[in-house]
Amino acid sequence: MSKQIALVFPGQGAQAVGMGKELAATYPVAADIFRQADEILGWPLSKTCWEGPEEELTKTSVCQPALYVHGLAALAVAREKLGNFPVAGAAGLSLGEFTAHAAAGTFDFATGLRLVAQRGQFMQEACEATRGGMAAMIGVDENVVRDLAAQTDIDVANINSPGQIVVSGEAAKVAAAVGLAKDFGIRKAVELKVAGAFHSRLMQPAYEKLGEVLAGTEIRTPSFPVICNVEGRAVSDPDEIRRTLVDQVTGSVRWADCITCLLDKIGCDNFLELGPGTTLAGMIARIRKGTAVQSLGTAEDAAKLAL
Repeated sequence: MSKQIALVFPGQGAQAVGMGKELAATYPVAADIFRQADEILGWPLSKTCWEGPEEELTKTSVCQPALYVHGLAALAVAREKLGNFPVAGAAGLSLGEFTAHAAAGTFDFATGLRLVAQRGQFMQEACEATRGGMAAMIGVDENVVRDLAAQTDIDVANINSPGQIVVSGEAAKVAAAVGLAKDFGIRKAVELKVAGAFHSRLMQPAYEKLGEVLAGTEIRTPSFPVICNVEGRAVSDPDEIRRTLVDQVTGSVRWADCITCLLDKIGCDNFLELGPGTTLAGMIARIRKGTAVQSLGTAEDAAKLAL
């Protein structure tokens, strides 16, 4: 029985100085993608990815295109090593959903890169205009976190895996939620070091601007199922893809549902994480213990790749 392969792409927070450097030095196909990105953007993204400084790479307007480019460079290396292997489905965490759509041909590389660069800029502007924060709630049911969020007037940003849920909103209100967490039976609550309140109502200006850009963007039917963050299901209609990509700017990222959909509805049994780090592999292990996951972000990872 052939393996049913799912591609998964990380989101903001996975970036690290040096990302893609080894990969590009070892594989010309990866170097070419970084070169194209520099030309399309009109500034040296590759230099920032490979050399930093960290504070520049961490900027929302920089790390989002960086993750998109690195993910697709890693995919190009996987294709070179393993051939044109069939893909059963794909998903991406937040920004990674755009990378997943590019991998599926929903839009071409250049179109997607311009989209994520604009998305990053819009979200950075929204961060700078507000004082937002996020916090992780560990060891708790989603409904309990929703009750806490409602009481403190913040939003549920990410349902990452069983017992790991992130809230987002005004910094003072997020701090208040952390202070109340034990009263709600939450085992651990940790404020996160983030630039702002992603996936909350504070991102409304970015939601509106991205919606205008997507309305004028050509969207094609994906060549394989891509699971949307906000509903945890495959979307294929171009208008529905536009809506769900915009909705996730202010809506909850239902990552656990995305992985469950790939496993149970699409029938995927082998996951390939494309991008820096192994954060998604860790989440997938918590969502469904024993799931086969490989991570490809470096030349060393590529050397060990086998599907």
